[in-house]
Amino acid sequence: MTKLDLNFEPAPQLDLKDLNEHVLKAEYAIRGAIPTRAEQIQDQINLDPESVPFDKITTANIGNPQQLQQKPLTYSRQVVSVLQYPELLQHRDMLVKSGAFKVDALNRAEVLLGKIGGSVGAYSSSQGVRGIRDTVTEYITRRDDGEPASAHDIFMTDGATRAVTYLLSLLCRGPQYGVLIPIPQYPVYTASLTLYNTSAIPYYLDEKSGWSTDAEEIETQIKKTIDNGIKPTVIVVINPGNPTGSVLKPEVMEDIVTLAAKYGLVILADEVYQENVFSEERKFYSFKRVLRSLQRRHKTIYDNVQLASIHSTSKGVFGECGQRGGYLELIGFKDVVREEILKLASLSICAVITGQAMVDLMVAPPLEGEASYEMDKSERLAIHNTLKQRGELLFKTFQELEGIECQKPQGAMYLFPRLYFSQKVYDAAKKADLQPDEFYCHALLESTGICVVPGTGFGQEEGTWHLRTTFLAPGTEWIQKWKSFHQDFCKKYAK
Repeated sequence: MTKLDLNFEPAPQLDLKDLNEHVLKAEYAIRGAIPTRAEQIQDQINLDPESVPFDKITTANIGNPQQLQQKPLTYSRQVVSVLQYPELLQHRDMLVKSGAFKVDALNRAEVLLGKIGGSVGAYSSSQGVRGIRDTVTEYITRRDDGEPASAHDIFMTDGATRAVTYLLSLLCRGPQYGVLIPIPQYPVYTASLTLYNTSAIPYYLDEKSGWSTDAEEIETQIKKTIDNGIKPTVIVVINPGNPTGSVLKPEVMEDIVTLAAKYGLVILADEVYQENVFSEERKFYSFKRVLRSLQRRHKTIYDNVQLASIHSTSKGVFGECGQRGGYLELIGFKDVVREEILKLASLSICAVITGQAMVDLMVAPPLEGEASYEMDKSERLAIHNTLKQRGELLFKTFQELEGIECQKPQGAMYLFPRLYFSQKVYDAAKKADLQPDEFYCHALLESTGICVVPGTGFGQEEGTWHLRTTFLAPGTEWIQKWKSFHQDFCKKYAK
């Protein structure tokens, strides 16, 4: 029996007024109102398939390749299977003879188990498994044409988003400080800045030039922000672009590095789509490679540049979103700052060990001559070519449609077409208490089951309307449905 007095009125439960106001203000359009409605419709389909005019939801709102039937790479899954159940190594000969496993996958698993310490169920150091960080540095050096990397500068993370969290939580110090973000942008950045109560400083990408950046426009924004009493501390660059699918030229990147040197900006280079380059005219260059080139050509003036580059297993041809593998490379930071990032990593103990292993496998695929080489090469090429073909098909479809203008896909896995609406659409959207692009995307979902994200969620120039769609979904049926919907929509709301 309790000794406490039970003669009291129970205290009220938490309400919104009791919560962190910055959390309440944060928005993430990728999983916002339209995707939420899509989930409701899918539940409705499961209960009553005849209740809607389509049989499934096409989730074109999020870059989640394996949700849309992208096949995992065989080699990496074989290796991770053994990491999860090392006793399989006791049956090596049988597994190879049966064809269930390739011998090099078993060998790689054994090597990785040695790096990890014998079990994926044990913590690693907070910075990540040293042997895996060594593999990452070897990859970066190869990628950047011999520019050296150091395991000391690599932090293994639970996907790229955790790396963003580390950096912004450290560098965001209140509304008197600002972070430059591209518009349109990936909503995790604006949401994070809201959480950390730091000013977002937009710089607009140039749609007519294929969504490239304009250094003069960025510098104008920097000066204007400083005049308004806000100190810019970080510039976010997403390359290849999300949601735009653009790939930056090295000379454009040099201008950004120059601005970072001039104004003391940390460059946060979101480079998770570096394998997703489809244009014959463009090639991926990392910001690190561009920075090192500038430092060699111009002594001292670029020595102050601080660069944080992030990568992930979620994109590319790997598509292992749910495995939560990623890494962060720090370039040019003082050790005292690096130690603070290590502190943040320590609060999470360590990144998921299987995610760390996936990074190792992503950056170091089978070598020529190894048993899995031809299979792995073939699978990677097939995924890359399929994505390229799907992007081109969707782009060509948009080109054929009235009221849609779209830039040719260069990279990533998205298109960000511009939508032109009649006055009737504006009137109908206003009546529904929606922006015109939101109205269009809601109508598309309710008519076809295709779930996309309105440009409002990414930011766009005032008076323009867009949407973001992936081109991950297999087949052409969904594209034809979209085409028919759009034609009917235009007729319904004709001027």
